Amino acid sequence: MSISKYVVNQYTVQNILNWVQMGEIAIPEIQRPFVWKPSKVRDLIDSLYNGYPVGYIIVWRNHAVKLKDGTKSEGKKILIDGQQRIMALMTALLGDEVVTNEYKRVPIKIAFSPKEKKFEVKNVAIDKDDSWINDISTIMPVDVNLFNITKEYCSKNKDVNEAEIFDTLNNLKGILNNSIGVIELNADIDIETVTEIFIRINSQGIPLSQADFAMSKIASNETYGGNTLRKCIDYFCHLSRDSEIYKQIDENDVDFKQTQYFNKIRWIKDYNDILYKPLYTDVLRVAFTSEFKRGRLQDLVALLSGRNFETRTYEEVIVEKSFNILKEGVLNFINESNYKKFLMIIKSAGFIAPSMITSKNTLDFAYVLYLYLRKQGMDQGLIEKYVKRWYVMSVLTGRYSSSPESQFDIDIRRIDELGIEKYLTDTENAYLSDAFWNLGLPQNMDKSVDSSPYFKVYLAAQVKNNDKGFLSKNILVQDLIIDKGDVHHIFPKEYLKKNGINKSKYNQIANYVLMQSEINIAIRDKAPNVYINEIINQCNGGKLKYGSIDNMQELMENFKMHCIPQDMKNYAINEYDEFLNKRRKLMALKIKEYYFKL
Repeated sequence: MSISKYVVNQYTVQNILNWVQMGEIAIPEIQRPFVWKPSKVRDLIDSLYNGYPVGYIIVWRNHAVKLKDGTKSEGKKILIDGQQRIMALMTALLGDEVVTNEYKRVPIKIAFSPKEKKFEVKNVAIDKDDSWINDISTIMPVDVNLFNITKEYCSKNKDVNEAEIFDTLNNLKGILNNSIGVIELNADIDIETVTEIFIRINSQGIPLSQADFAMSKIASNETYGGNTLRKCIDYFCHLSRDSEIYKQIDENDVDFKQTQYFNKIRWIKDYNDILYKPLYTDVLRVAFTSEFKRGRLQDLVALLSGRNFETRTYEEVIVEKSFNILKEGVLNFINESNYKKFLMIIKSAGFIAPSMITSKNTLDFAYVLYLYLRKQGMDQGLIEKYVKRWYVMSVLTGRYSSSPESQFDIDIRRIDELGIEKYLTDTENAYLSDAFWNLGLPQNMDKSVDSSPYFKVYLAAQVKNNDKGFLSKNILVQDLIIDKGDVHHIFPKEYLKKNGINKSKYNQIANYVLMQSEINIAIRDKAPNVYINEIINQCNGGKLKYGSIDNMQELMENFKMHCIPQDMKNYAINEYDEFLNKRRKLMALKIKEYYFKL
């Protein structure tokens, strides 16, 4: 006989609001700031008043945790879905403030017209209109005398029936007795099942990540400061994108300003050179993997619940320990020195702009590795070497492109077991053999998108070598990247199109090059055997037509920088396929040389 994974009960609005006020349901304060428009709050109240369904609220029971004295604590229910509705009820019916996306605390007041039995968001006009009750939260307290309110209303509105108004106001207050369905998920079901139930029940089918569940667990635990830790993670991520939010936090969150976290994250607001803009998923992955030596966030949820993996019980001591370790991991992540040194390492490998980062997961694990090796006390020079090598290897092999958490878990465990030097060497032997460099990588570059990770690594190699732009005498590739220079075609696009070459063929990685726009404009739609010979002519004393390179040695060096075949002067449409094949192999060799010098 199968055991039900959840139970469904009907509870009154008053019951649900009481649970929230008493802390029986944990609402992560800023897990999802209140994003509903005031009109949607009005519509929710209108639906309840008219007896229309308003959907289910989903909560996930906490495990019964063994306390130090041997007793058990059931803990709180964690709100999985329905936060916006509950917050809407609290602000409209109780007069509570909500936290907006700008971290401001504001009330949303809903007005009611007893005459028309109509709801509206309070505004200036309503405030001056005696036919409206401008804030329904004033009607809801138990000790409010509806007879007195009815008489006061009728004294201002002579054209109404007092008995009808009283019944209408009584029905309005009766919203608190209307029912909402609550789905309570059992404590012992796993995250995957919770997610599946959520998607099947929720009409919108919005997916929840394991990081969402982890953040709910963190925010719901006030005993070990999880609610404040949750704010720290959220604020740091927001500040990395928008420094203006700092002022809003400073003005609106007095409690958070008193914590150690506030001073530890404030530096990020002034750090303009942001290559790595983390989301809370990134912070959790890095902090968890580097400290716990595990990669699956479902394990973090279990540990924060007090899971003892050996005895399969739940213990308070594990909850406390897990929160302390996670806190250390988060502090290491947001540490200014760690953060800046890590990004300096990535940039020193040639990845100097956000446009060059093709995988956030790969960057996450590189930061995991940095924090792990630093904690091991490894020499900074060796840390830099291993982090750069691991990052580039991971990009080239697409290591974290699928099932990243499983790969995180495998990698951190093996690194911890074997040491980074041996594990990296073993990985290189397995994935970066001669066959990869000579066959695999050239074949992988048979692509038509300049966002390809292989092209980004190639550009990083050019940055690392201080290569100049194609046909440029002084402008560096890194200048073109930073200034968001365009990617151009060695075989001009218009030339290829005129010769019947389709888009996927003329937009090949091996046909891409970073070049100054003015040089590209001058080349226009000329065949390589035309414009290259004109450049050779300008290197032999002729008039400058393309850039300022004026001698053959510089031209040949520039060709080498860009992996241009030396017989390029002979290439026209018939040699296009040959050109692509040759250049792919030259690009692969350039990447190989770059990699083993890291």
